[in-house]
Order: sequence, then C-alpha cells, then structure tokens
Amino acid sequence: MSLTIYGIAASRAVRPLWAATELGLRFEHVPLNYATGATRTPAFLAINPNGHIPVVVDHRAVAEGGEVVVWESMAGALYIARHHGQPDGLSIAPASPSEDANALRWSFWTVSECESDALTVLMHRMVMPPERRKPRLAEAAERRLAAPLGVIEQHLAAQQDLGQAHLAAARFTVADLCVASVLNWMRPARALMDAHPLTQAWLSRCIERPAHQAVKAAS
Repeated sequence: MSLTIYGIAASRAVRPLWAATELGLRFEHVPLNYATGATRTPAFLAINPNGHIPVVVDHRAVAEGGEVVVWESMAGALYIARHHGQPDGLSIAPASPSEDANALRWSFWTVSECESDALTVLMHRMVMPPERRKPRLAEAAERRLAAPLGVIEQHLAAQQDLGQAHLAAARFTVADLCVASVLNWMRPARALMDAHPLTQAWLSRCIERPAHQAVKAAS
C-alpha cells in the first residue's frame, strides 16, 4: 500500500500530512497550491470534483477493494490514523472505541465550534496585510471563541485529574492533532489564549512535536 497526499502544508492539508508523518509512513506529497489554480485542472477535478485540497489517495490492492479517495482534511487525518496506524496504545491511532469516539467527536467539534472564527482571528490578526485587517471582526470572533475554549479547558482539567495530558488519552493521538490544527490559528489572540492556560499549554505541546515541525519546515 502507498499514499498520495495532495495539498500544501500551509493549508488544511497540514492535517493528513501531519498524521502520516507522525506514523512514519512513506507517502508521495503532491504540493498543489489552491491559489495558483492547480486544484481546478481537469486532472485534479477528476480526483476531487469539489476542487479543494487536501485529498488523500490510498493505493490499495484490488483484493482490498482498490484505490480509496478521501476528501476533507479531518477525514483524511482520521482515515490515515485508523487504517495506517496500529491500535497499540502507542501511536496516534485510536486504540479503543473510547479513543475512536473521542477522535471523532473532538474533530467534528473543532470544525463546527471553532474553525470559522479561528480562521477569522488568524487572517485579521496576522496573515492579511495590516491595511486590509479588520480588528472588529477578530474581536467578535474572539468573543465567540471564549465559549468553546471554556469547554476544552474544562475537559483538559478533567483529563489532568485522571493523569492524562491529552484529549483522548495520556498520549498524543489523532484527536489532539485534529483539534490542535485548528486551535493553532487562534494563537495571535494572546489575551484569549492566556485566559485558558491548560489549553494554551496543551496546544504548545502539540504544535512543537517533531512531526508537525517537520511538515511545516518542508512547506
């Protein structure tokens, strides 16, 4: 089996790239940049008619059902962890139904509760040229993010009481990877992050992992 991952690391493609790197997998990386029109070519649209990155293609043998194509960044990361990781309680792969459920619920949670506002913070606090930034949009997004950050802060406190430093287990799993990939966009909101110290410390541990740093360095 082999994997092909389409998309640049400076995009949501960081999620499947990070998952594959954490697992030490050999994979082909095709760094298509959405900003150059590369995702609108007939060749790419044949893989993902939505015209978005990332896409994960799992080149499986015919006996295993043949090629598997996975759209959407969270789906790609979860798929890689579940089908290419070992459920041994050591890797990022879920090792129990409870860990699998946590990976699913926290990944869906971060997309529905955090991603849009986190992206607004990132764009209007850091990425966009200063003359195009609208601080009022970032401020409104930060006010909305206080509620979901309170949820994860409370969960991390409960995990700490159990002697577990991460979302789903004592170790770093794909649940942490998926959520950290979104909450990382909030880091420019310093006051908001400072108000949630457990979340801030957990996020720092996640993004400082060698696999994440390697993916970002290669972008």
